[in-house]
Amino acid sequence: MPTDSPTARGSYAKGIARRQEILDRAIEVFARRGSERTSLRAIAREVGVTHAALTHYFGSLEELLVAVYRESERQFDEVEAAEPIETPIEGMRVSAQQNREIPGMVQLYTSLVAGALENDRPAATEFITARFDRLRSSIAEQVRDNQRAGLIRDDVDAEQVAALVIAASDGLQTQWLLDDAVDLEASLGVLAHILRPAR
Repeated sequence: MPTDSPTARGSYAKGIARRQEILDRAIEVFARRGSERTSLRAIAREVGVTHAALTHYFGSLEELLVAVYRESERQFDEVEAAEPIETPIEGMRVSAQQNREIPGMVQLYTSLVAGALENDRPAATEFITARFDRLRSSIAEQVRDNQRAGLIRDDVDAEQVAALVIAASDGLQTQWLLDDAVDLEASLGVLAHILRPAR
C-alpha cells in the first residue's frame, strides 16, 4: 500500500519541524544549564514537552545530548561559513570567544568527550570519534593551505598540527570551565606564534 500520499508527506514534515522545535529549545536549556546529571523527564519539563515526545524523537538522554551538540555545532558552522577563517588557530580563537557566551554548551561537549571513553555510551563514542576525525582532516587541509601561503611554518606535519590544535583548544576550554581566569585566546595566540614561520 503506497504511503507517499500528501497526508503522509505532511505528517512527516510536521514531525521534522516538531523535532527541530524541540531541539532548538533543548539547545537553549543546555546553553544555560550545561549537562548537569539529570533525566529525560526533567529535561522534557524544562523544554516544555512530554517525556513521551522527547523519547519519541531522541530515544535516550545520550542521543539527545549528541543531537543538541550536533545542532549547535551546525549553527556555528553556518556562521563561520559566512565569515571565512584564515587559519586554524584563528578558528579556535573565534570558537573560544563564542563559547564564553554559552558555557553550558562547553560543559555539554566536555561531558560527551568523557562519555565517549566509557564502554556503554555508543552514541557519544561514535559522535566524538567521528568529530575528531573530521576536525583533524579539515584542520590538516587548512594547515597545508596555510603552509603553501607562508602563514604556518612548513617544517611541521599538518596532521600533527591539527591534532595539537584540537588538543590545545579542548584542554584550554576544560581549564576555563574550572577557572574562568584562564585566557584561552592568549594561550591560542602563543600556539599561533610557535607555528608562525621565522621572518
